[in-house]
Amino acid sequence: MAAGFARAYGSDVLTAESAGLAPAMIVAPKTRQVMLEKNIDLGEDFPKTLDMAALEGVDLIINMSGYPLPLKSDARVEDWNVRDPIGESEEVYREVRDQIEQRVMRLVLELRARKPAAKQGLQDDTRAVDTRRHGGRQ
Repeated sequence: MAAGFARAYGSDVLTAESAGLAPAMIVAPKTRQVMLEKNIDLGEDFPKTLDMAALEGVDLIINMSGYPLPLKSDARVEDWNVRDPIGESEEVYREVRDQIEQRVMRLVLELRARKPAAKQGLQDDTRAVDTRRHGGRQ
């Protein structure tokens, strides 16, 4: 879920890679379903192990496993305490999805705040907008 939200909301400031300590064989159908409710199609995504993920050059690792990571990395690690919805109701999946969405959005906003501004100022790219009412209905 987190990678899906990260790709949908933050592709301008991050590249998401998803992996787990003990991934399932497939993405749970309920996961796909509740993500589609947010208009996010997980497409061909599938659960990967840490050694399958491209971890070289990673700046940040989000750990939602609830366990210490078995790897050494120079990357910053954030532990997110998120319930595993496997085997639970659709409502639990939605609650977990919404919690993950909020955390990803906070992360994206934090990264955008750190992103250096473009070299050209906004004045070069903006045009004056006349917001005064002209004619129209009385």
